Amino acid sequence: MKKITCQKGFTLIEMMIVLLIISVLILIAIPNVTKHSATIDKKGCEAYIKMVQGQVESYRIDEKKVPTIEQLVSNDYLNDGETTCPNGKVIQIDSNTGLVTELVVVPQS
Repeated sequence: MKKITCQKGFTLIEMMIVLLIISVLILIAIPNVTKHSATIDKKGCEAYIKMVQGQVESYRIDEKKVPTIEQLVSNDYLNDGETTCPNGKVIQIDSNTGLVTELVVVPQS
């Protein structure tokens, strides 16, 4: 029986070190991703509000009046089911000025 002396490959210790390094990198990366998700939601909502504001202005030019969200949907200025911010917050249109804002819910005490 011959003794094999030249074996190529990774040892168990080398694989454990690689897994340790990958785990440390993941532990560093995950908190950064979750920390930025709130910022991403906020910027997404701001962009959506600007887009809806443009649709309100288009409606005002066409119909000569300030629309509601329902009127924008029924006249195909907005898609059905896409009347809230991507993070789920409700938007509102001021009936006098036509300004689109995020609806602020005040908690009851």
